[in-house]
Amino acid sequence: MSEDDKPFERPCSMRILILEDEPLILMELALSLEDEGMVPVTATNVRAALEAIETHDLDAAILDVNLGRGETCESVAESLAERQIPFLLHSGDLMRQGELIERIEAEVIPKPASSSRVASRAIALAREKRPA
Repeated sequence: MSEDDKPFERPCSMRILILEDEPLILMELALSLEDEGMVPVTATNVRAALEAIETHDLDAAILDVNLGRGETCESVAESLAERQIPFLLHSGDLMRQGELIERIEAEVIPKPASSSRVASRAIALAREKRPA
């Protein structure tokens, strides 16, 4: 079989969860991940994020800390940590959420930050986890 006869094989894309309640930020992060060949798995609340963790083989995650209406990412962070899935926090509430952020013990990229910077760091975390 010649090189031309071989079927096209797409490189294995990594799946990265984005938990973000702000639609524009969620969209920008998803597009940045797609631009890098990743598969974004999006959630706007804890319930959807926990369901995504159960149903997808995730490589990393980007979590907004404060999701509005008193909801935080803490249970999602705990679930990811139990599964040894790396994640980072992307939050603008660093002062108000300081204790929670310290409890979660994860890398923090403060808002505002470019979506490409956040996506690149999440991809790096996923690659560090994945065996060579």
